[in-house]
Amino acid sequence: MDKVLYRAGESAAARMDEQWGALRWLASGAIGNAEGLTLGHVSIKAGTSNPRHCHRTCEEVLYLLRGTITHTLGDETFTMQAGDTISIPAGVFHNGINDGAEDAEMIVAYDTATRDFVLE
Repeated sequence: MDKVLYRAGESAAARMDEQWGALRWLASGAIGNAEGLTLGHVSIKAGTSNPRHCHRTCEEVLYLLRGTITHTLGDETFTMQAGDTISIPAGVFHNGINDGAEDAEMIVAYDTATRDFVLE
């Protein structure tokens, strides 16, 4: 790990744009600035949802910064508002549905630097 501090606007972050929103990875093994976790910023556009998926090898924690999200977690559904946090155990299928009027923004963290991703 060459550099441990990245400032806003520096090139360490990797971004993936999807039809439903965007993922901006801030720290991970792939980026090279973390050895034991993955950290990212997620946006979900109003009226859309990310695909239902799970992470078999890691726990996930989401912190909602802005907007509202209906989050499915296994057979349960939770309504999240800005300031809410949800913990997702490894192997449990889940997704976020933005049924609000504004884009939602979240911080996402995983307890591994090399997370997996499996669609339902």
